[in-house]
Amino acid sequence: MSKKVLIIGSGLGSLATALRLTKHGYQVEIVEKHHQAGGRLNQLKKDGFTFDVGPSFFSMSYEFTELFEYCNIPNPLQMNELNPVYTVYFADKKDPYFIYKELDKLAQEFSKIEENFEEKAKKYLKKAAEIFHDTEHVIIKRNYDNLFQYAVSLATVPMKHSPLLVRSMWTQLERHFDSNDVKVIFSLVAFFLGSTPFDTPAVYSLLNYTELQHDGYWNIKGGMYKIVEEIQKILINRDVKFHFNTEIVDIKTSEKNIDYFVDQNGKQWNADIYVCNSDAAAFRGQILKRKKFSKPKLDKKHWTLAPFTIYLGVKGKVKNLHHHNYFLGTNFKEYADNIFKLSVNPEKPYYYVNVSSKSNEECAPEGCENIFILCPVPDRRYKHDWSDREELAANILKDLSKRIDFDLIENTVSKTIYAPDDWEKMFNLYQGSGLGLAHGLNQVAAMRPKNKDEKLDNLYYVGASTIPGTGLPIVVIGSKLVTERILEDGKR
Repeated sequence: MSKKVLIIGSGLGSLATALRLTKHGYQVEIVEKHHQAGGRLNQLKKDGFTFDVGPSFFSMSYEFTELFEYCNIPNPLQMNELNPVYTVYFADKKDPYFIYKELDKLAQEFSKIEENFEEKAKKYLKKAAEIFHDTEHVIIKRNYDNLFQYAVSLATVPMKHSPLLVRSMWTQLERHFDSNDVKVIFSLVAFFLGSTPFDTPAVYSLLNYTELQHDGYWNIKGGMYKIVEEIQKILINRDVKFHFNTEIVDIKTSEKNIDYFVDQNGKQWNADIYVCNSDAAAFRGQILKRKKFSKPKLDKKHWTLAPFTIYLGVKGKVKNLHHHNYFLGTNFKEYADNIFKLSVNPEKPYYYVNVSSKSNEECAPEGCENIFILCPVPDRRYKHDWSDREELAANILKDLSKRIDFDLIENTVSKTIYAPDDWEKMFNLYQGSGLGLAHGLNQVAAMRPKNKDEKLDNLYYVGASTIPGTGLPIVVIGSKLVTERILEDGKR
């Protein structure tokens, strides 16, 4: 008889793990607090508009290919490569920079601000490529049983990369480029990790390589939620059961195993094996009551920035917005230094804008656009009260309207705002942190919460706050690592 696996949460890590486990004959059930699957990779339908709630693009597209090949099924996702990958608007410049993958075209964009850009970029990206390929299988794509094993593995990384462990990403950019605009644009990838380039180790310059040379950025035809829909469809055909509006609140254990979990209605959920796709650090503290993960200790960890998001349906076609856009000010260093710990709304916020109706017309009624705006803000440790969400949203919309010469407020058909407290409530994100634990050197690889529980033999973890980390392709890798754990333990 096949073993039963209960997965808590239905984010991408959960769905990918369930898919892999069904290949090996496991019987899988998934419980989810939200009313539909996806976690942060979710969807909002309102007033005739369809919005991707969270991620709007991804890198390392081949990890999705690997997932479906692992399960011996054709890849059902239609992936679109982005080029230009995004545009960047600075407050003191009318025209945006178009960020192309081709360095000669990108050099034309920067021709007036960075002399010999192409030559400098090739040198910078060559170093970033070396870091990526020298660390990919040492840090990202493997399990560790202990810190000693991790240290031995790290010793195989060429010593030439060691200065990048103590140097910041911004410092690394200063060694290669002169233009502040170029340095700011190349440093935006640090925010994908929920941090700033002044706090992010220079090793993460490898992300510039992944976005411009290695694989680029991609989205999905029909919207990012197609990832969830397609995998869920396969899982249902494999008899995987989904239970929504179900939140795990307690646990019963005996010796080194879980007997059952308990939901908010008192129902007991039992299985042979349990996989947690909720935050791996917060779950240990809030549900398992581990002292090492108590609220005071969780609060001292380095968490990623929280999302403040606006889902805007507007009448009219917006000419001066492209698919992916960044809107920045002129005080980048000051803004980055302060944004993590602000207790009030930022006066001149920096934000990202995605218009998926540019490539997926079915996401908006005819003659309309669906606009997703993401403003990184402090998590709820620093700004607990978000009752002023309308004020910040109005500030952003006024600024954006002015910069694109289109009155978004006057033409609004639909508007929904999610502040950090909403994100925390909907998806159990600790203190509203958008991407879970940050990726400082003391919180990467074996230094992150493990994907096999320290005390309970039948409990595993997958998702952003366990190994290998955050990001859609990274949690897909994580699903493979936790599946390897489960299969290996099953042999004993």
